[in-house]
Amino acid sequence: QVQLVESGGGLVQTGGSLRLSCAASGFTFSSESMGWFRQAPGKEREFVAAITWSGSITDYVDSVKGRFTISRDNDKNTLYLQLDSLKPEDTAIYYCATTRRTLEGTFRGDSWGQGTQVTVSS
Repeated sequence: QVQLVESGGGLVQTGGSLRLSCAASGFTFSSESMGWFRQAPGKEREFVAAITWSGSITDYVDSVKGRFTISRDNDKNTLYLQLDSLKPEDTAIYYCATTRRTLEGTFRGDSWGQGTQVTVSS
């Protein structure tokens, strides 16, 4: 079955950086678009970034453009999210997911990892 395991979260100061990883197994990773989502306390889970199966196309929510970078290594079955210039409002649990674009043009996650906590102190 699909298994996604996130790692790399932690506590960082404003302006700091983290690199999240998501190890995938149980499916053909190189054939699937992937994405990162996050859920802050008291808020709904939101889309952060997505990447096509080849890595040639990426999409980001406006609030992280220019600060976060999604990438993948299909040889290692691993998805990454580089988080730079972090802000307190980036504090959330970050989830990786197999992802597809909806007819409305948004992104939907299908299979989910357990999440990794990112906390940005001011």
